[in-house]
Amino acid sequence: MEYSSTFSNLFICHRKNNTEKAYHYLCGLIQAPKRNMERMEEVVEGADYDATQHFISGSPWKAQALMDRVAREVDGIFGGTSDTCLLIDESGFTKKGEDSVAVARQYNGRLGKLDNCQVAVFGALCAGKHAALVDARLFLPDEWVNDPDRCAEVRIPEEMIVAKSKIELAMDIVTHQREIGMRFSCVCADGLYGNSGEFLRRLDDTGEVFMANVHVDQLVYLSDPKPEVPAKTSVRGRKPTKLQACAEPVRVDNICASLKGSDWRRVAIRESTAGTLKASIYRRTVWLWDGEEANARKWTLLIRKDSGNEIKYALSNAHDDVTTRRFVGMEAQRFWIERAFQDGKSTVGMDEYQVRGWLAWHHHIAMCMMALLFILKQRVIHGDEVPLLSANDIRSMLEFLLPRKNCTLKEVVRQMEVRHAKRQAATECKARSKKRRHVNIPK
Repeated sequence: MEYSSTFSNLFICHRKNNTEKAYHYLCGLIQAPKRNMERMEEVVEGADYDATQHFISGSPWKAQALMDRVAREVDGIFGGTSDTCLLIDESGFTKKGEDSVAVARQYNGRLGKLDNCQVAVFGALCAGKHAALVDARLFLPDEWVNDPDRCAEVRIPEEMIVAKSKIELAMDIVTHQREIGMRFSCVCADGLYGNSGEFLRRLDDTGEVFMANVHVDQLVYLSDPKPEVPAKTSVRGRKPTKLQACAEPVRVDNICASLKGSDWRRVAIRESTAGTLKASIYRRTVWLWDGEEANARKWTLLIRKDSGNEIKYALSNAHDDVTTRRFVGMEAQRFWIERAFQDGKSTVGMDEYQVRGWLAWHHHIAMCMMALLFILKQRVIHGDEVPLLSANDIRSMLEFLLPRKNCTLKEVVRQMEVRHAKRQAATECKARSKKRRHVNIPK
């Protein structure tokens, strides 16, 4: 793993060059069994715990600048093609306690239930079977936004202490990626974002083509509802002022239930380990109206039924002349951001950090994106020669090739003593804190 000058200059702060510490941290993400500073110091040659801790938690280098550099590198690999999509999805990070930045009891999509966790919205650039994380926005729950003292403890910048929904964070990612010159032909998202009419309309208004999954209760019109203010029909009462639709909406699952076998079209989605993955597809033009706009939006509804009879619904504002195969390809791309999360968490420990602050969380995520970029490049370079090359394969080779701290018995004992000392200090600190709380309890 080598640095190019385009990356090393990102770690120079106030004339102090942190490139070596960044290199140690990258190596630690690959080599350490647990990706925290203690384990990194034990295995990475030249790594120092205090220096690494300061690099992640205290050094003022810009995480967003690093993410943007990663994004541009990814764009240079497969940006600008007709298949390139910007994928939007959120991911949860399970955490114990209440001190980590933005932690709260909230829905964790990874577990499929409410959990004490942090949640972030991510953007990933994808083309074909390759995807790379390029942006992240940490979701700040209301209980944090409304508690400035708690925010100050984890050093959240004052300008970032703002209540923003995941939908707004997703739109921020799309806008930012365009601002830095990212080239993608479509924005893809799951039902959380697809069921937000505001999100889809904003994408539509800014000229973005989207393919977004929606829930089964999504209402659509089968013909243009042609909103109009109805004429007054009686002498008494006020004159109507609100627009009304001239048709009744229907749920998308009711549309699906009314379909006959001949309405479906069998389409190949992608190649998988079990062979060609196929699905039954139905598409039609529909209209969506928010009850306020002068005109309804004319979009395309895509219904996909997999071999296990799992049914998915999606909406797109792509032009009518886009082929069904292309529509299906756009809808299926969202699969790859899940693979990106899987690689990030299992290969470079994106979820194994032991930091609490705002700065440290963003630094860690940015460094993980940089490590994943290196892995992506190797898969692209060697893809023809080794088509089954995985992120874990590359990590295994790097673990062998990267310099590793000599592991003598004396060193093992020293590391054990250091761990024991830190555990004892933590235990004593908790005991003192508990004692102070008891002392302050009024009789």
